[in-house]
Amino acid sequence: MSVIEIEGLSKTFDRKPVLKSVSLNLEDSGIFTILGPNASGKTTLIKSILGMVFPDSGEVRINGLSVKNQFEYKRQINYLPQIARFPENLKVYELLNFISDLRGKSARKDELIEMFSLNKYLKERINILSGGTKQKVNVLLAFMYDNPILILDEPTNGLDPIALVRLKELIKKEREAGKCILITTHIMQLVEDLSDRIIYMLEGHIHFDGNLSSLKSTYGASTVENCIANMLESSSKTIPATIV
Repeated sequence: MSVIEIEGLSKTFDRKPVLKSVSLNLEDSGIFTILGPNASGKTTLIKSILGMVFPDSGEVRINGLSVKNQFEYKRQINYLPQIARFPENLKVYELLNFISDLRGKSARKDELIEMFSLNKYLKERINILSGGTKQKVNVLLAFMYDNPILILDEPTNGLDPIALVRLKELIKKEREAGKCILITTHIMQLVEDLSDRIIYMLEGHIHFDGNLSSLKSTYGASTVENCIANMLESSSKTIPATIV
């Protein structure tokens, strides 16, 4: 069953097409990685799912229901933005309490605070935290609630090696729980380690959609980086989509 269905999605900004009739179905369980260079349409696609961008045409459905003019479906989604912008004057514990007031108490909060060693920062103001610590808070907020869909936009930004290992473990655990996890990243090792399915976007189109072994066999390389290089070299802007 597809939990996220995208059909014929198109979007233009300032007369420049950003999404060009994109169609994509994501099953209710698995890790789906969206790759592509800057301006390929990844962020616009994600924001269309979240209702932060309104497409010019096409439709997004969550569990079979259109998201157009709806907001309740967002309660099913945990979102980690690429750049976390928190109120700078708040202390970390005040931010967590604020989110709890909005979304309800989280049974996982204390576990995640411990996992990412955030106890000593709870009384610190957001504006004095390092970028890596802010990202840990970002991760904490994204995983606090037990929802079936996770959208993680560049989740590894600024994380130290220990936090990165723990994030990978957390993502794998969520997959084992049967969740739909959508990730954008430029870290190819993360793709190698986690992806059940890889979607490569370029200039508003999907140019590859398949698993890791299919990517490697199709483009004749042993690493994701080399596969992408071969993909781009094989045909300039006219790469046929591969669906596996």
